[in-house]
Amino acid sequence: MTDALSRMLQTREWLMADGATGTNLFNMGLGSGEPPEFWNVDRPDDIRSLYRAAVSAGSDIFLTNSFGGNAARLKLHEAQGRVRELNCIAAELGREIADAARRPVIVAGSMGPTGEIFEPMGTLTHRMAVEIFHEQAEALKAGGADVLWVETISASEEFKAAAEAARLAGMPWCGTMSFDTAGRTMMGITPASLVDLVTKLPNPPLAFGANCGVGSSDLLRTVLGFAAQGTEVPIIAKGNAGIPKYHDGHIHYDGTPALMAEYAVLARDAGARIIGGCCGTMPEHLKAMRAALEDRPKGPRPSLETISETLGAFSSASDGSDDAGPTRERRRRRS
Repeated sequence: MTDALSRMLQTREWLMADGATGTNLFNMGLGSGEPPEFWNVDRPDDIRSLYRAAVSAGSDIFLTNSFGGNAARLKLHEAQGRVRELNCIAAELGREIADAARRPVIVAGSMGPTGEIFEPMGTLTHRMAVEIFHEQAEALKAGGADVLWVETISASEEFKAAAEAARLAGMPWCGTMSFDTAGRTMMGITPASLVDLVTKLPNPPLAFGANCGVGSSDLLRTVLGFAAQGTEVPIIAKGNAGIPKYHDGHIHYDGTPALMAEYAVLARDAGARIIGGCCGTMPEHLKAMRAALEDRPKGPRPSLETISETLGAFSSASDGSDDAGPTRERRRRRS
């Protein structure tokens, strides 16, 4: 295991992460309800293609196909006994692609939420969550991941459990939450409270931030919320490629490569050091994002007005810094 990400962050103003795993795999034929992690064993060449496409498009960091690879999620498919196998292979395939690249590329071991609710509302305890994440972390480490990438978290308890699991595995880690409810996560975490949580963790992440959520406008408003706290921990922005639309039996995201290029530049100017895409983000989006980040000089921190005028209106009036509920605004987007 190497701490390659720390070294890269020391020498680069920004790094580009990858795009969507699920969207790309659905385009390759992944069926609805089919665990993507099974493809690590059953269709490894497609997973190699997924990783290789991100690297070819300019990503400095790509995530392994292991988002739902913890025992709690795999239990839904009676595969809880395959955690080590599926995660280790996910990372091994990633290591193969990264080592073949002609430049340094980071293999980030994706770790999504357990899908369980913590006590007292649910049955999940801190000890159980740590065990679930630790098992996955050890498998990703064995496969050659450079860093653990905890993503789409909504509860502080789960974030803390993942941090402890990373410590037990002796792995550096990054962590992002999904802010999708009036500037908050589903469990009520605000951008300011995530910064406070990261600051107080005994094993803090190398970088933290937001992924997925409602749309790129909302995600950048969240990034501004992180930056406003004066944090020195590198910020991650990994937003969706527009808004999902149902068309001809498929979910399609309406964000164009040009729009995602604008998002990438605004994310950098808002204070993000690691910039990528989430749902709907394809290699053509990543190429446009990379070109924009390289060609356009850094500008001033964008205002909320600039973000909404460029990427579309915010989905709610609240940015998570007040007690306002999820009052929806009519969305508009510049083509």
